[in-house]
Amino acid sequence: MSNVKSLMPAGTFSGKVAIVTGGGTGLGRSMSKYLLELGATVVITSRKIDVLTKTAEELSTETGSRCIPIVCDVRDYDAVEAMLQQAIAQCGKVDMLVNNAAGNFISPTERLSHRAFDSVVDIVLKGTYNCTLACGKYWIENKLPASVLNIVTTYAWTGSGYVVPSACGKAGVLALTRSLAVEWGKYQIRLNAIAPGPFPTEGAWSRLVPPGMEDDFDMAKKNAIGRLGDHQELANLAAYLLSDFAAFMTGEVVVLDGGEWIKGAGEFNMLDKLPQQLWDMMEMMRKKKS
Repeated sequence: MSNVKSLMPAGTFSGKVAIVTGGGTGLGRSMSKYLLELGATVVITSRKIDVLTKTAEELSTETGSRCIPIVCDVRDYDAVEAMLQQAIAQCGKVDMLVNNAAGNFISPTERLSHRAFDSVVDIVLKGTYNCTLACGKYWIENKLPASVLNIVTTYAWTGSGYVVPSACGKAGVLALTRSLAVEWGKYQIRLNAIAPGPFPTEGAWSRLVPPGMEDDFDMAKKNAIGRLGDHQELANLAAYLLSDFAAFMTGEVVVLDGGEWIKGAGEFNMLDKLPQQLWDMMEMMRKKKS
């Protein structure tokens, strides 16, 4: 059970409709649940109808709000358009889009086939622009204000070895977020993004942590706060960025990683491993030289 409190006022999204891609599991499920708790109707999409149906039933029961499962392969624009039209038919409109669907795996890049590369980029980048483009056309045509939230990563800025397809895709999503924020601002369509750090999800972590190296890859040891993120913390930020409380915010990417990125970037940050006795000795040596 999470000890993190809800950030947003009750009823924040009353009368609003959101589409959350990859909403059946992991962070997508957590964000969907919170939007539902705040009064939104939420359409969750993925390729697995059994997962979607189970999640939709659970979330509807837990929150008392309407969660609708619609199968969609975000890599296919026609499928995205069909999903959007189905959502509008069932809900009357769509106000918000959360581009959360993603794929990733670790591998030396030279071991990848072009199909493996495509499988990640097509979901991450193509899926995001397919959904954004379809919804954007609908909003602009109908003169509807709207909000889009994209999920990126900190290595969208820096790049990262061994997850090159994901880095390429997320960098594209970052550029899409900032570019369309400028272009579509005149239509009252806002686009923002979150770059999450270590928020454990069963599917992603089982694929990305090499067997037998769990201690070496302990993400709690790699950030300044010294713990993993709570899903409610991410859901709180997501809800804020989507809401009218952030109406003057667009084109921004918020890093939520417990200081993981900046801890890894500082040249001398590894010195936090030094024991106090060694610091005492170094201080005495420094004073003797002064």
